[in-house]
Amino acid sequence: MKLPVIRHFQKGATKEQLETTLEVLEHFTEHRSVTDEEMDVVGELITNICGAIEVHNNVENGMSGVEAANAFAQKVMGSIDA
Repeated sequence: MKLPVIRHFQKGATKEQLETTLEVLEHFTEHRSVTDEEMDVVGELITNICGAIEVHNNVENGMSGVEAANAFAQKVMGSIDA
């Protein structure tokens, strides 16, 4: 997870665009010829896109972009500590 990448995705794409991209990447990972290295890269992209979607949701619910990104980061850090 890279918060600057998440913010970049959130600012540069709509929630719908991110969801479509997520579907494509998930479909890509199901192909038998995907290498471990490609899977690692796609996994990182999927993580960041999911974060951007969550930030979008928080902004839609009234948070500022910065608050939404920080809330997401705290949620992730909290799950790592648990």
